Amino acid sequence: MTRHRRSLTAAAALALGAVATAVFGFAAPASAHVTVNPKDATQGGYARIAFRVPNESDTASTTKVEVVLPENAPIGSVSTMPVPGWTVTVEKRKVDPPVEVHGSQLSEVVSKLTWTAAGNAGVKPGEFQEFPVSLGPLPQVDRMVFKTLQTYSDGNVQRWIEEPTPGAEEPESPAPVLTLTAAGASASPTAAAPADDDDADEVEAEGAGLATGLGIAGLVAGVAGLLLGGLAFARSRREPKA
Repeated sequence: MTRHRRSLTAAAALALGAVATAVFGFAAPASAHVTVNPKDATQGGYARIAFRVPNESDTASTTKVEVVLPENAPIGSVSTMPVPGWTVTVEKRKVDPPVEVHGSQLSEVVSKLTWTAAGNAGVKPGEFQEFPVSLGPLPQVDRMVFKTLQTYSDGNVQRWIEEPTPGAEEPESPAPVLTLTAAGASASPTAAAPADDDDADEVEAEGAGLATGLGIAGLVAGVAGLLLGGLAFARSRREPKA
């Protein structure tokens, strides 16, 4: 009997471990990669984003970051924010038809941004660095993919150039992606909108909790009444008759 209980306990522990791994990702951690923060913006507007670059090497520092802007989504206005200890160079390309920005027709747009560390300003092991950029007007596309090269002080180059596919597994070296949504696409829910299943479950749970609380209160009141009745009866028997 004891051995059977131990086997059941071990099986339960294994099951809980499997569930925790599946839900919380307690398996071996995935490698960090270059990302865009925030990950979403609005078509036609301006956005301030930052390329977040973590250092994955245990022995070398990140000394150069190259970000290529997508050719299918030209941006008329691109400006960078100074990063202490880093210099940035901007490369441009011709576009046809021109890109309109505030009524002006631009025949050249930024095609590549390159940040280079000066001296000992590289991203050291265990650290990360953000490189802020202002972009706009954002194009009428669903997303922008920024292929990025990360160069280390030992000469190694990490190529974050694989385009993620929606619904598929993340590639080994994914490129940073900025998702674009149409202006006004996200409408706020109206008061007449029906509650979803989660809300219904929550209301039902609250109702069940309230019913349980009322039942307990009634039980306590009943017990108190019985006790008071018993005390009164005992007192009446002890008192002398007139």
